[in-house]
Amino acid sequence: MLLTNIVLTAGLAAAAPSRCGRNTLTEAAIQAIAPSTASCAGAEFSNECATAADAVGPIQASFQKYGVTSTAEQAALIALMLYESGNFQYNIHHFPSPNPGQGTRNMQNYPFNLQYATALFGAQAQEKAAQGPDAVLGMLLGNDESFGSAAWFLTSQCNAQIRQGLHSGSQAGWSAYLTQCIGTTDTPDRDAVWTKAMQVLQSAA
Repeated sequence: MLLTNIVLTAGLAAAAPSRCGRNTLTEAAIQAIAPSTASCAGAEFSNECATAADAVGPIQASFQKYGVTSTAEQAALIALMLYESGNFQYNIHHFPSPNPGQGTRNMQNYPFNLQYATALFGAQAQEKAAQGPDAVLGMLLGNDESFGSAAWFLTSQCNAQIRQGLHSGSQAGWSAYLTQCIGTTDTPDRDAVWTKAMQVLQSAA
């Protein structure tokens, strides 16, 4: 489930959206996809857990900031973050063993977190890097930064073909996004989250 073995892609050309995303993501929509996001009661790491209410504003802001306007792309990013973070319970990688510097809601590995932090904070990120990977990750654990990571990754690391596939809303497009950009395996449990996200967001579009 981790962002590993990813081939970086330069010169992303944004694809024209095939369908228009709705203007406002809602707390209710996130809860419809993942009901457990209604509460952080019983969370193993309560300081990392976020509810749908915590997430909705930062996610919507990230879509606007990075120009993720299609419903299908939005559904894919929400599904990815829900899966990687255990329905927003985790913000730092814990399992199966700690991996310094890995975290945010899409559980980016440290090299990408360094890129992301540099894009957000410039030279400050390089100063933190001298202190170690976890110092860089610490810059990204706020809700705005953490929930913004998936949209940043899509728009900076995935090529136009991958984005076109996501725009299509097809299973093949989702699978290519996971295997060719995220660098993970397409599994039935991932597909179940994506299918639900597509259903909920399309019904409200």
